[in-house]
Amino acid sequence: MTTEKESYGGLAILTAVTASLCCITPVLAFMAGFGGIASTFSWLEPFRPYLIGITVGILAFAWYQKLRTSNSIDCNCVDEKKPFLQTKKFLGIVTVFAGLMLAIPNFSHIFYPDNQSNVTQVKQENLETVKFNITGMTCTGCEVHISHALTELDGIQSVKASYQKGHAVVQFDKTKTNKDEITHAINATGYKVSN
Repeated sequence: MTTEKESYGGLAILTAVTASLCCITPVLAFMAGFGGIASTFSWLEPFRPYLIGITVGILAFAWYQKLRTSNSIDCNCVDEKKPFLQTKKFLGIVTVFAGLMLAIPNFSHIFYPDNQSNVTQVKQENLETVKFNITGMTCTGCEVHISHALTELDGIQSVKASYQKGHAVVQFDKTKTNKDEITHAINATGYKVSN
């Protein structure tokens, strides 16, 4: 039988994961090789601050419930061992896990390999810099996902993606790639190039 206190941990995990789903999905999509689903949960981004607040509130209440002293006298005088799900240790694990989930936008870049494109000397007349407006980016994890996908293309010199500005500035060797190939690579990640 699950008690009310046990359900706080599950609820905290659920809200923490939901709050970071828009940032977790690109990492999971990359790791699974399904880049096209990366922006599936970007619609959750406007709700992220509220979900973070709910998560913190649930955890604070759960810790309050766990740490407050009980005023009831239960004198069976037998020291009952509590199930693991009702211990402070379990609540601590839930708190750390929820914290990691909420912080995933800050460290999601570690899941992507450092595949800097093989930047070679290119004649200045062959260099082109284009700004691509992109919809669906919600965090630094999205930026890294797009940068990683583009540096896999031959001829990419630099990529500067910004979820805050909603674009990526790409410098490339136009003798090796073109705007259409770059657009296709961005769209294949699940984010969309808009005009």
